[in-house]
Amino acid sequence: MRRDTTILPEGIHLGITPTCWTNDDFPLIGNDIPMEQCLSEIALAGFAGCSIGHNFTTDVDALTAAMHLRGLSVSEPWVSTYFTVPDGAERTARDLLKVLEFLKDFNAGDPPVKTTTIGVAEFGHSIHLQSLSLRSNRPEFTDEQWADLCKGLNKIGEIVASQGFTLAYHPHMGTGVQTEEDADRLMRDTDSRHVSLLLDTGHLTWAGADVRGIVERHRERIAHVHLKNIRSSVRADRTLAAGSFREYVEAGIFTVPGDVEGDVDFDALLKNLRPGESYRGWLVVEAEQDPRGGQPPLYHAQTAHSYLSEALA
Repeated sequence: MRRDTTILPEGIHLGITPTCWTNDDFPLIGNDIPMEQCLSEIALAGFAGCSIGHNFTTDVDALTAAMHLRGLSVSEPWVSTYFTVPDGAERTARDLLKVLEFLKDFNAGDPPVKTTTIGVAEFGHSIHLQSLSLRSNRPEFTDEQWADLCKGLNKIGEIVASQGFTLAYHPHMGTGVQTEEDADRLMRDTDSRHVSLLLDTGHLTWAGADVRGIVERHRERIAHVHLKNIRSSVRADRTLAAGSFREYVEAGIFTVPGDVEGDVDFDALLKNLRPGESYRGWLVVEAEQDPRGGQPPLYHAQTAHSYLSEALA
């Protein structure tokens, strides 16, 4: 297995999500690709870690062995929150407990990089898994729902912090927190000690946000970064004007840094983020795409790693 020799800024780790291989939101996309292939190609491309894919083994010992064999760490586990719907707080608490137990076991195995961040997003009232138009059906929270969300995030953020981890919120298309204004409100109304920001360049760009402006305003609260590219040609496709999230994904809305078809200015964004100085942590490549179309996942992973290695040198 290839071992990466890229010299990165201090405190920076390069990761990639398994969604380049098999989609977590829509599991039938790429579901024929086994965990072993995904992990091997992640390591072969030179990455230090990844998030946990839906088709990864749930046996912690087996997963730890498979990842350690390839020199990989967990970049961030995920918890979907449901604070804006009835009984959602109870479900969120149960899911969070499972993740904390997993992290205790996984980190005890002494991975190359210990996991410190847990990613979350509010999926109460979300429409991104439904066959509904993103444009016409975007959920908008009431003031009461915003209050419930922020109160809930503060509570679990305090629990997570007490266990030595950081809670990082991920704005996401098709949810009640997707725009620049939403991200600003969430940061304003949550406790900075317990709730941080997971900066996803793709979702925020797609929602029309000034990502560099968000970095400037919330620099001290950015705990994790997803580097996701956007194909503006797909976003502007009139045949997708009333498209669902899945239809956009299958059409190729997302791609990786370094793809010439992508429109996110990562050179400027990385300069603004200042990896190794203002920001330390994971830079995680993410591109939810259909591996059956175009180039294979390994090609995209290698493209992203090559670009980032040069950009961060």
